[in-house]
Amino acid sequence: MNSGASDHVDRKFNDLLSYLCNDESAVLAYSGGVDSSFLLKAMKLSGIKFLAVTAFSETMPEKDLNHAVSFAKETGVEHLVIHTDELSNESFVRNPSDRCFYCKEELFRKLHGIAQGKKYKHLFDGTNTDDLRDYRPGLKAATLYGVKSPLAENGFSKEDIRKMSRGLGLSTWDHPSSPCLSSRFPYGRRITLAGLKQVEKAEEFLRELGLQELRVRNHGDVARIEVEEKDMDTILEPQNRRKITDALKAMGFSFVALDLEGYISGSMNRALEKYTGPKKKTSG
Repeated sequence: MNSGASDHVDRKFNDLLSYLCNDESAVLAYSGGVDSSFLLKAMKLSGIKFLAVTAFSETMPEKDLNHAVSFAKETGVEHLVIHTDELSNESFVRNPSDRCFYCKEELFRKLHGIAQGKKYKHLFDGTNTDDLRDYRPGLKAATLYGVKSPLAENGFSKEDIRKMSRGLGLSTWDHPSSPCLSSRFPYGRRITLAGLKQVEKAEEFLRELGLQELRVRNHGDVARIEVEEKDMDTILEPQNRRKITDALKAMGFSFVALDLEGYISGSMNRALEKYTGPKKKTSG
């Protein structure tokens, strides 16, 4: 990185630290992902009084919870894990196109209560500038509860966050995105506990083969695997192909398919475009 670029990065990060410090205290919606982990580290460095809260439910891979707990402990911050119960909400379970709103509404409602009870002034999340151009119904819930997004408000893109995370020595800098497991279901297909467990186990099995950026889309009897183009040969290698087929069928799928278009974030939104016109992509 040349000196001019380095100076710009330093100024941007210092501006973020000043922003955080000026806000005095906050509850952070902390998932353990790239964005919220970077923000958590920045909050620690800024000296702001804060509480990091991770919401765990059946829609969150257990490995993500374990990482969030480990990273918060390693960083030396106060951390609270709460439970959310999206599967008890019929509006969420029926999986409409604005499903994310119902998940985030419960999350921010609970965080709002914690902030009020413990006398924290603000609610923060890890939204970045890329997210603002994305299709994210959950942002409406953030607005509803007055959630602030320090990264977006200070002009941080996902690329910025990864680069600065690497510079800070954060292990999360190159972690693949890990949206909630419900994003693996086509809109309109009911989200069930059994279906979520199928997806979680299937994706974990594929990662054991060395794959990282992937999704297993749950189409009922059909598991549709998305991987990056460079990883397709790994899937199609005869021994792996048989292993994958046998394993996913043992998990309850009747058919196992590889999407020849490859991994596409937000691929489930293509079905919406038939009726509503093109959507911006969303994580998933």
